[in-house]
Amino acid sequence: METEKSLPEVRQPEGCLVVAVRLPVRIVVLVLVLPVRMVWDAFVVGGRFLNDTVLRPLGRALLWTGRALFVWPLVGLWRYVLVPLGRVLLWLGNVLVVVPLGWVYRWVLTPSGHALVWVGRGILAGLEWLYAQVLAPVGRACMWVLRGVGAGLAALGGWTYTGAAWLVRYLLVVPALWVYRWVLTPLGHGLMWVGRGVGFCLYWTVRVLVVLPLGALWRWVLVPAGRVLALVGREVWGALGHAWRVAGRISLAVGRFLATLFRWTVVEPLRWVYRSVLTPVGHVVRDAVLRPCAEAGRAVGRATRQALASARESVRQARAEVRWLLFGEPRKREAVARREPLGAETRTLGSSTTALTKD
Repeated sequence: METEKSLPEVRQPEGCLVVAVRLPVRIVVLVLVLPVRMVWDAFVVGGRFLNDTVLRPLGRALLWTGRALFVWPLVGLWRYVLVPLGRVLLWLGNVLVVVPLGWVYRWVLTPSGHALVWVGRGILAGLEWLYAQVLAPVGRACMWVLRGVGAGLAALGGWTYTGAAWLVRYLLVVPALWVYRWVLTPLGHGLMWVGRGVGFCLYWTVRVLVVLPLGALWRWVLVPAGRVLALVGREVWGALGHAWRVAGRISLAVGRFLATLFRWTVVEPLRWVYRSVLTPVGHVVRDAVLRPCAEAGRAVGRATRQALASARESVRQARAEVRWLLFGEPRKREAVARREPLGAETRTLGSSTTALTKD
């Protein structure tokens, strides 16, 4: 098995017609397919760029908007409105429908059903007695009468059937067998021989006039033409695949060349301008203008906050002085005696005297 796998694949030799058709077909197909492949690759690159920069962010935004406008409100409606409302309706249905129906079933329908069952059992017992004592004897008498009538009719029918069978046999069957044996069978044999002769003549006529010319046309015209067309179609299909792959490589090379050209003509100069010009200028502007302006802004903010605090304190003091001038000095709150004395005034348990004055 290893020896068979290691052997190179033996290619079948190809004719001169295949070699003569393959090269022109591949050249023509490559010329036709190359613009299509380059346009296709351009559309693919544009589609990927559009998908990455526009469609995917737009899809995410639409998804978030759909969730915010539809999903979350519906979830909130279900969670905070429909579920509590369903629980309330379930409780009301249980209280207003299930419990009353259970009571009606237990105390009304069940006794009524038992009463109907007892009544039905009584009616069924009456019907059984009526069947056993009245209907069964009457039925047996009727059956005895019918059996006698049936026996007489059967005897009469047997005689009638025998006579009818004898008449049918000698008036229909025997003459029909004679006609079939001595008239129809010889006539059928003759027609069969005539039909065989006519069929033999028609077979050879159709074979000579239709089948043999069509066979020759199929063998010597259509089959070679089909092989040539199949060869051309196979080569065209192979040339299309080969041209598509070659055009893909050419398109890739052209795309890389255009990308490199765009990089060295646009991207690299812009990067150099950003790195060598805009970045130092930005640093200078940041260090010389923005930072001093920010420090000055912070100093102004601190001074403003201090001035506002001083102004609020001045207004508070002025308001206190005006209140003192208009209403006088506010009264001081009286000290409230504590529940327990301090220090030496501590009381003993069960006594109103202090520990120092007990003796």
